[in-house]
Amino acid sequence: MLVLFETSVGYAIFKVLNEKKLQEVDSLWKEFETPEKANKIVKLKHFEKFQDTAEALAAFTALMEGKINKQLKKVLKKIVKEAHEPLAVADAKLGGVIKEKLNLSCIHSPVVNELMRGIRSQMDGLIPGVEPREMSAMCLGLAHSLSRYRLKFSADKVDTMIVQAISLLDDLDKELNNYIMRCREWYGWHFPELGKIISDNLTYCKCLQKVGDRRNYASATLSEFLPEEVEAEVKAAAEISMGTEVSEEDICNILHLCTQVIEISEYRTQLYEYLQNRMMAIAPNVTVMVGELVGARLIAHAGSLLNLAKHAASTVQILGAEKALFRALKSRRDTPKYGLIYHASLVGQSSPKHKGKISRMLAAKTVLAIRYDAFGEDSSSAMGVENRAKLEARLRTLEDRGIRKISGTGKALAKTEKYEHKRVQKKRRRRRRRKTLRTNGKGNN
Repeated sequence: MLVLFETSVGYAIFKVLNEKKLQEVDSLWKEFETPEKANKIVKLKHFEKFQDTAEALAAFTALMEGKINKQLKKVLKKIVKEAHEPLAVADAKLGGVIKEKLNLSCIHSPVVNELMRGIRSQMDGLIPGVEPREMSAMCLGLAHSLSRYRLKFSADKVDTMIVQAISLLDDLDKELNNYIMRCREWYGWHFPELGKIISDNLTYCKCLQKVGDRRNYASATLSEFLPEEVEAEVKAAAEISMGTEVSEEDICNILHLCTQVIEISEYRTQLYEYLQNRMMAIAPNVTVMVGELVGARLIAHAGSLLNLAKHAASTVQILGAEKALFRALKSRRDTPKYGLIYHASLVGQSSPKHKGKISRMLAAKTVLAIRYDAFGEDSSSAMGVENRAKLEARLRTLEDRGIRKISGTGKALAKTEKYEHKRVQKKRRRRRRRKTLRTNGKGNN
């Protein structure tokens, strides 16, 4: 019997010298305690060395995928076919491919696994001409190359960037809110009327950065930021402002804060565009279904697109509402109907009574889109567009049905109210009787 043994340095074909020893599987390891004992069991028949790490990577990649590369095929044809002996292999799938392609009988069993383990333990002594230092260096290089290949790195398919981008976007929103609130409150001591006139935060900071002190508003031109009527209102308010006077140093610090707000706002806009492009590259169908922000938050919450694809539709529906879910289960109340998916545009368009139903349908279609994006090779968004059109049609049907019911069920509603009213009256009479009986009983006592 011959043994095919794959190493990081090359292919080794061993000849089993004593097949009787292989019958004792439990004690086979004793035959490989020393190199001398191992040489009595197996002997190297042929060794095909790899030229470099690239050749080793190609060989091991083919082995992992259950294929035979040209180099291995050449060795098997030359050595094994001439010997007319069965070949022991470590992988049953590889053995099936060898049998199919080269018509060689292959063996894979627990005995073979134990034999491979013994050969691996005494590999330095069984394969002459290969230094241990060379073997370890080749192992390290092949491990790194193989890891990079297994990751199948693609710049357009890295969902880690989405997770980081959406987290940074949320952090920027929090920081912007804090900075703008501080800026309005700080400058409000000097010109409080400006905050009421200009509601947009970015416009507020741009006007403040250009003008500074409120006394400069009379000569300043704000037409690039404000309409004419708003500009006139600001100038009029500056002349009769109730704010206190501040020093030049105070104005400089406020202007520096305004500069920070404007720069962060511009960077946030740039980051949002980056997130949109990245979502359309990695998950186009999910983006069409729920939007880039909700889709990115779902991916970030699950950890990756692949993890999200493993979730059921019911899990995706309430993803982000875990606290409410466990609180409801603990108190035996109604569980939440939606989590992060509530912020999707389709759920927002629906009426309150249909939000739960639309969330459920949207989660079901979104899970299909997630799995299509995660496991499919096609990068088009046709599937997401089609499913979204179906959901929009279903939403219109639900809304139209609700409008029709108003006029069609008026009599039935009236009858129900009538009978419910009688029921309430009966309950009240019973309560009065019980109360009267209790009162009379206490009086007699």
